[in-house]
Amino acid sequence: MRLYVHGAGRTGADAWPSAARQDAVFAELDTTTEAAEQAIALSRIPVTAPVAVVAHSFGAIPVMIALQDGRVRVDDLVLVEPALYDIARGNPAIERHIAIMSKAREYARDGDLVAYWRIVRPLMFGGPFEPEKWNTEQAMARRFSHLTPPWGHDIDPEVITPIHTLVLTGGWNAEYEAIASILTDHGATHVRLEGNKHRVQDHPDFEPVVAKFTTAR
Repeated sequence: MRLYVHGAGRTGADAWPSAARQDAVFAELDTTTEAAEQAIALSRIPVTAPVAVVAHSFGAIPVMIALQDGRVRVDDLVLVEPALYDIARGNPAIERHIAIMSKAREYARDGDLVAYWRIVRPLMFGGPFEPEKWNTEQAMARRFSHLTPPWGHDIDPEVITPIHTLVLTGGWNAEYEAIASILTDHGATHVRLEGNKHRVQDHPDFEPVVAKFTTAR
């Protein structure tokens, strides 16, 4: 069976519109809680072995924490554009992103959500901040500002070394490619599926690639 773990956006099955529903469980985590709390919630989801965990973006963090803590056991691990910033510290693209987002979060903490969104809107969602759209985007900006950042979680890439692991990236972002390179150094297989940017799971070859990998053990 497969356990699908969403990122910071859509949750549950909505985050995986192309995934097969048979023998699948879709996590519904509270993304406003700490990653360690999400890892505990993840460990409480009933699964039947053998199990493949498929995690997207920030969802890879609670998965890795749960693996490090021994809370979950998996037979196959598929990490889709994993936001494991901790494992690639020192990489210029990673450090640039952290510096920019840390400044934005300072604005949010000081109550200046507009200044926060002027930075985050183009960096994370594409397109510039547009004042005329602020009323409709304010709720999303506020929600996003409360999310736990994807660094500072003491993630150890060694945890994947004994696990049959596939990392999928879209080939569009230097940060995710740097993370994938570290994971590859620790035994992961890396495949790029270009054309859908961060939502690699929407690529038409996503399911065939995952199916082939999880049946190749």
